[in-house]
Amino acid sequence: MDSRAALWAERTGARTYTGLNARGAEVAIGPDDAEGVFSPGELMKLGLAACNLMSADTVIARRLGAGFDAVVAIETEKVRQENRYGSAAVEILLDLTSLDQQGRADLQDVVRRAVERGCTVGRSLDVGLPHTLALTSDA
Repeated sequence: MDSRAALWAERTGARTYTGLNARGAEVAIGPDDAEGVFSPGELMKLGLAACNLMSADTVIARRLGAGFDAVVAIETEKVRQENRYGSAAVEILLDLTSLDQQGRADLQDVVRRAVERGCTVGRSLDVGLPHTLALTSDA
């Protein structure tokens, strides 16, 4: 794997990094107790939450209109003794006042199907994501 892949992080200080992509985006990464950064766990959780909403965006827009407002939140349960997350709950907050009870139920169903089909992050977490680590030298 090339050290300058399409997605990488550069060290900026003790346990702090800037995450970058080839499209020019940047994000500050660091420990939970540092100001102005996202922790790696927060980035993973945000990735899952945003992936859910992005996967459902088109079906929501069809029912609520292209300019709909939305907030997506996520809560996780941490398994401290194993240093991992055990589960996550994603909640999409929308203004559903224009829909009747059946319309809301229908929207819930199509959103769930869209997320199950389209959220790569969620699908990867559901089955597990084997990963490797390599050390290389730039000299």
